[in-house]
Amino acid sequence: MAKAHQIVLSTSTWGIRNTFQSLIAILTTILVVSAIYVAQEGGQWSQKSSTYAESIISKCNLFNGKWVFDNNSYPLYKEKHCTYMSDQLACEKFGRKDLSYQNWKWKPHQCDLPRFNATALLERLRNKRLVFVGDSLNRGQWVSMVCLVESSLPPTLKSMRTIANGSLSIFKAKEYNATIEFYWAPLLVESNSDDPVNHKVPDRTVRINAIEKHARYWTDADILVFNTFLWWRRRAMNVLWGSFGDPDGIKKRIEMVRVYEMALKTWSDWVEIHVNRSKTRLFFVTMSPTHQRAHEWGGVRGNNCYKETDLITKEGYWGNGSVPKMMRVVENVLEDLKGRGLNVQMLNITQLSEYRKEGHPSIYRKQWEALTEEEISNPKTYADCIHWCLPGVPDTWNELLYAYYFYG
Repeated sequence: MAKAHQIVLSTSTWGIRNTFQSLIAILTTILVVSAIYVAQEGGQWSQKSSTYAESIISKCNLFNGKWVFDNNSYPLYKEKHCTYMSDQLACEKFGRKDLSYQNWKWKPHQCDLPRFNATALLERLRNKRLVFVGDSLNRGQWVSMVCLVESSLPPTLKSMRTIANGSLSIFKAKEYNATIEFYWAPLLVESNSDDPVNHKVPDRTVRINAIEKHARYWTDADILVFNTFLWWRRRAMNVLWGSFGDPDGIKKRIEMVRVYEMALKTWSDWVEIHVNRSKTRLFFVTMSPTHQRAHEWGGVRGNNCYKETDLITKEGYWGNGSVPKMMRVVENVLEDLKGRGLNVQMLNITQLSEYRKEGHPSIYRKQWEALTEEEISNPKTYADCIHWCLPGVPDTWNELLYAYYFYG
């Protein structure tokens, strides 16, 4: 009887254990299935999100739109919080009181720009070099990019240094082993304006076939962002065949647009031969407009961007400071490169920047030279209507770069 009872007890215990194990198995199955479902749903959401973002590039003209006032989301950073802000662009620091220039968001007509995410960009840039190459407008875009990302990094994990006689500035995000760099080459090819400080020369000359002096500093970059326009704005340029200081060199004065075309041909031949197509992304930023003549937008003749606080609202406005035939040169060169199997994405910032006559430093910047009495009595004579305040318009250029880098 005791033995029978023992058997019954054992069977009962086995049944309880079996039921418990079954429950565990069922719960485990439910959890696994749920995890798979969630992962799939997450994957589908991520895929949909990615597909949606990619469709932005393919189906929406990001450069055609309007500026929308947004003081909730913009600015994307604070001027005083940017460790590496340039005194040339720090308008609030140098006395500007109307700060609404910081609160405008670019809104393409058919879509929204993807939100800039500094951490996502730095992760994508891990172990990579992002290099801006060009003039002071491109340097402003570089400063903007540094300001956009550096606030997410602690002081000990970021640094800045300058090499190559001041031509190459390197911001490093140490945790990511990523650099965001700027190289001074205002005409891309070699010129007598290549000194990053002392470059204002009365008789500008270019070595139209020489680019290697500059290119060796950005040959192995993973992302290259070029620009060149401002320094070409003159009727004609001196072109030198030979070296500077060479008595046997041949110098000839040539109409500017033709020289511009020759320089971009040299540049395009270089990128075709030297760029690693499986590694390097290439971008070319179009001309940054100036606002030197107020009568072009309905203002008083003789005035410029000084005291301007409003945008130009006429859609399609185009000032005389921007040169369509130079834009066509860029388009033709990039199209030719595409035919040779090399894709360079053109970031067309010209039209959207044309509307922003109030976005320049005007008189609110560091003055590198002492002002004259005449200038002090008439401030518009020394207003900077070429560069851009930060935070401001160049942040949008970087939002466009971000969109194309991630989804283009």
